Amino acid sequence: MKLINKKKLFNIIKYLLFLFLGGCLLILALFIYYTWDLPQPEKFTETPFIQSTKIYDSTGKVLLYDIYGEEKREIVSFDKISDNLKHAVVSSEDSRFYQHGGLDFEGILRAVWVDITSQSKSQGGSTITQQLIRSVYLTNQKSVSRKIKEIVLSIELENKYSKDQIFDWYLNKIPFGENAYGAEAASQAYFNKPSSDLSLPEAAVLTALIPAPSYFSPYGSNKAELLQRKDIVLEKMQKQGYITDTQLADAKKEKINFAKPASSIKAPDFVMYVKKYLEDKYGSDYLKEKGLRVYTTLNWDLQQYTEQVIKDADKTNISKNANNAAMVVLDPKTGKILALVGSKDYFATSYPVGCDESTTRNCLFDPKYDVATMGQRQPGSSFKPIVYATAFKKGFTPNTVLWDVKTEFNPNCNPNGNDITDIYGIDCYHPQDYDGKNRGAVTLRTALDCSLNIPAVKVLYLTGIADSLQTARDLGITTLTDTNNYGLSLVLGGGDVNLLEMTSAYGVFAAEGNYIPPISILKITDADGNIIEQDQKQPTKVLDTQVARQVNNVLSDNNARSPIFGSHSPLYVPGYQVAAKTGTTQNFVDGWTLGYTPFVVVGVWTGNNNNSPTNDEGVGIAAPMWNKVMTKIASSNPIENFTPPDPITNRNPILLGQLPTGDNHTILYYVDKNNPLGSQPQDPTIDTQYFSWQAGINNWISSGGGTNIYP
Repeated sequence: MKLINKKKLFNIIKYLLFLFLGGCLLILALFIYYTWDLPQPEKFTETPFIQSTKIYDSTGKVLLYDIYGEEKREIVSFDKISDNLKHAVVSSEDSRFYQHGGLDFEGILRAVWVDITSQSKSQGGSTITQQLIRSVYLTNQKSVSRKIKEIVLSIELENKYSKDQIFDWYLNKIPFGENAYGAEAASQAYFNKPSSDLSLPEAAVLTALIPAPSYFSPYGSNKAELLQRKDIVLEKMQKQGYITDTQLADAKKEKINFAKPASSIKAPDFVMYVKKYLEDKYGSDYLKEKGLRVYTTLNWDLQQYTEQVIKDADKTNISKNANNAAMVVLDPKTGKILALVGSKDYFATSYPVGCDESTTRNCLFDPKYDVATMGQRQPGSSFKPIVYATAFKKGFTPNTVLWDVKTEFNPNCNPNGNDITDIYGIDCYHPQDYDGKNRGAVTLRTALDCSLNIPAVKVLYLTGIADSLQTARDLGITTLTDTNNYGLSLVLGGGDVNLLEMTSAYGVFAAEGNYIPPISILKITDADGNIIEQDQKQPTKVLDTQVARQVNNVLSDNNARSPIFGSHSPLYVPGYQVAAKTGTTQNFVDGWTLGYTPFVVVGVWTGNNNNSPTNDEGVGIAAPMWNKVMTKIASSNPIENFTPPDPITNRNPILLGQLPTGDNHTILYYVDKNNPLGSQPQDPTIDTQYFSWQAGINNWISSGGGTNIYP
């Protein structure tokens, strides 16, 4: 009987041994199966953390925009993260982090015991290392396979790297909500400060967010629970000796000031302009992942002031049926864009209700359409300085005299200027000055400063459309491409331009003929601070210095513009020499003011997105906004005047405005427009415009208009 029992016992032991070995083999097989394709921990550093591209102002201190996909992150070194946060995280998430080897069995047993005794699942047993492995390599899906992989990788990671290195990766990796990943992004998002400056209660708040960032968001309905959890974190820190009883009490009482959920973008039109360039060059996915740092030319203080000026003027503008405005501020010496506003409010809603801004652009106001960089609008008289500059290039001077009299420019129409079409059915062309009046003989200086249309059309005829277009191209204007369809109305704004290019073109005058394309980016670095792109543009001479100085001298002559605009118009900045020009298109559809000093150029546009007329008139509604910004900039800079042009000598006296006494011929009688500097004029009778221009002068004089030079 005893022998039988021993035999049975032996068999039982044998079966149990086989069962144990089989179980071990099964566990080993499962272990090998689940860990067969695991990544090697030594290659952890080859797994790049996704970092967003950040666009800054010119100081590098104001974040304008963060280009990110699912993760908004900025990597910082371990020593740049506050000890308050390190201690809070260790106390709350893994108090034995610096003692265990990747797995905390004591912590696991404690968590299980609390879960059983409290009949809840509130306790977690995962170490910081496990959480990091799960975040980098695995998912949050609960399964046996994931847990095995997590355990194996955690142990191996601890064998390969120091505790501080693992903790460093953890603090730069984990999500804190609001699309903020890592301590630095979270600190900026919630407290608008770097993670190195986190206070004790702020660090406790960020730690309290870790288990459920979305649920505990301070901007949601569970803020009270977040603050309760903050106190629990602080109590754990006190129990583990990181803070004293006094620090605990003070930290609990300290009020937490959360940053307002910041608008995701500052200077939106400027940022979108920069972002388009970046996407075209680097690709959108690259920008979302590689952590570029883009340092722009934007002056944030000036940008804010510019935006406010436009907002303050909006009520007045709307009363005159001008529902939108745009503004550009440039440094003419460097080409840097200092401020740019493409619509009066990027975050507003299009109106009227139901308008379709995506296709026909039939909205009075479309907030997302950047008029400054994308809009193509007629510039009105603001285009005149480009044509006058062309005339100065050819030898005409500010003192050259033309006649501001009713003139027919279609030679096939009656010179009296009363016909509608010629014998071929082509429209006659006899433009009027903005007030419908005529002034007789005027100098080019007066004609430009007083924005007289009839002399301007004559200037374009004398210079030639092709040459004037070439000057525009030299000054950086790229939109005037329909060259075969431009007529003499081009000088009155008959071609489409955009505000940024027009402002830059005026900057060429300010820079005495030097052109630099508008610059928006100073430099771009990678996530490690290595420069990958830097502005190195140099100016190009596109306009003779003396020609530019003549334009500057004319446009800054406040006395010459006073007969029309008054001596203290919005184009006048007391104490400063400022050049300026307005522009208004037919039916007041577009209103412009562009002006400059040697150190800054400001351009303003007003109107409606759908090209409907405004009730603008006189110096317009653009000029007061221009004046405020120009005055602000001028008052913060040393006075700098324009260099006067050299005296003009050895020139045909007619070009100098020295007309023969009692001789009231058109300039075409004295000057060959194809060679103004030549000593012999062309036979005037073969010029198609001669008879029409002379008829206008004769009619003016015969009707008692007088021959004195205006004013």
